[in-house]
Amino acid sequence: MQFIHNDLGQRTRGEIVQVTLTSGANVRLMDSPNFNNYKNGRRHKYIGGLVKQSPYRMQIPSSGHWHVAVDTQGLRNGTRASVQVLPGALPETRERPLSEVPSLVRDNIPPSTETGVETHDVFISHASEDKDEFVRPLANALIELGLNVWYDEMTLRLGDSLRQKIDKGLANSRVGLVVLSPSFIKKGWTNYELDGMVTRTVSGEQILLPIWHNITKQQVVDFSPSLADKVARSTATHTIEEIAQEISELLTSV
Repeated sequence: MQFIHNDLGQRTRGEIVQVTLTSGANVRLMDSPNFNNYKNGRRHKYIGGLVKQSPYRMQIPSSGHWHVAVDTQGLRNGTRASVQVLPGALPETRERPLSEVPSLVRDNIPPSTETGVETHDVFISHASEDKDEFVRPLANALIELGLNVWYDEMTLRLGDSLRQKIDKGLANSRVGLVVLSPSFIKKGWTNYELDGMVTRTVSGEQILLPIWHNITKQQVVDFSPSLADKVARSTATHTIEEIAQEISELLTSV
């Protein structure tokens, strides 16, 4: 039997396995005993099945040694596959509907004092390394929903002032997003600086929505324990389209 094998090694319960295919195939996520049964043609248990849409995500149900097998048995064409392990789901407290955090939306934006500067529905503050993989697709998804999005000028590079960038975005936009990723953390900004901007110091209201991208719960906690308690969204548990739809609904609900 021919199949594509990806040995995931020791994995942790809750992690997300993402499989990207070039055409339809049978995808199986298995622990070691079941994988041995599979490759020897014996009965086995697995997570997955026939996959026709890519990428396809599965959640690891228990900690242990895991494998992914991809085959095209019963299908006409072959396929190529790539496998990526994503962070597990973040705490349930962050799954509150965004509409329950009305302070995320700024209305009554004062007129800009800068010539030619317009107001926007959403600005996205992000590290330059995350633009192609995540930020541009998110911006396009928001634009397709009819929102005015500002993100190119909000790209963060070494030497930039994080506070100036985000203050400028908040001054001219109704909703502010900050993409927190390993690249973002490597820029050297302090958790104190970012946490102070996510939450309005005097009232304690949350005014920025963090989006965790390719970052684990433990990395968030290590960077800023208080940030880990804020309402956020994660690309490990939400697709780009789901995040964009929820932000669109937030803007129309308040």
